[in-house]
Amino acid sequence: MKRALFLIFFICNILIVQAQKVLEPSAEKHPEWTRPFPPFRIAGNLYYVGTADLACYLIVTSGGNILINTGLASSEPQIIANIKTLGFRISDTKILLTTQAHFDHMGAMAAIKKITKAKMLVDEGDAAVVADGGLSDYDLKGDVRTFTPVKVDRILHNGDIIKLGNMQLTILHHPGHTKGSCSYLFDVKDNERSYRVLIANMPTIVTDKKFSNIPSYTNIVKDYAYTLKAMKNLTFDIWLASHGTQFDLLSKHKPGSPYDPSVFADKKNYYDQIDELQAEYDKKIAAE
Repeated sequence: MKRALFLIFFICNILIVQAQKVLEPSAEKHPEWTRPFPPFRIAGNLYYVGTADLACYLIVTSGGNILINTGLASSEPQIIANIKTLGFRISDTKILLTTQAHFDHMGAMAAIKKITKAKMLVDEGDAAVVADGGLSDYDLKGDVRTFTPVKVDRILHNGDIIKLGNMQLTILHHPGHTKGSCSYLFDVKDNERSYRVLIANMPTIVTDKKFSNIPSYTNIVKDYAYTLKAMKNLTFDIWLASHGTQFDLLSKHKPGSPYDPSVFADKKNYYDQIDELQAEYDKKIAAE
């Protein structure tokens, strides 16, 4: 009896340890995810500090800075170096945000939170996934975490205002890609003018499963439909996204290019992409 109880205890401990492991999925098929890219000023007090494709943004305010996304776990030193290159300090980061709770945007978040002691603010739909390191992700569910869990300091809801210093950001709940995918809308200005900026989480369909075969996300059909409709009605001056490839970063800004916010003002490209994603969604629904 004692031996049987010991074996049960031993096996349970193994399962717990396995569940606590962090195993980031391979990025070998996406070399652009880790390829360094020189940081630059996008518009006003908004800067790009990510890699060639995994977009990370620094918003500098009078009360400290806001960092949106962190790429893979290996991106940590790149992001810190990029911020330093721009003349800022990682220690001045006060708020951490993400556009979606996937490992390619959350990988280095825990490490940077530990360094900065910044507050992690997360859309309500992704709060659980951020806190458990991806264990509860509806499409990537498994027995290992895909990124290091991060303590959530504030849960955000659609339309909430994020304030820091002289900046205000509005979070837009755009679920589907993840349960808490979100975009951010805010104003920045330079010596010439002000710009309404949209950092959009494009609602790409991440799962190969039929929507009806995802019991852990029963609202996925409605969420995608809602997000696509909501994103068609947004207005802005310039737009960016979670991935550089989504807003043609490499063709719009070459390393060493002069400051020019206007290159990110191609609204037609944004609306065309939303229409394409709508068509992809409609095709998947029809097939089911």
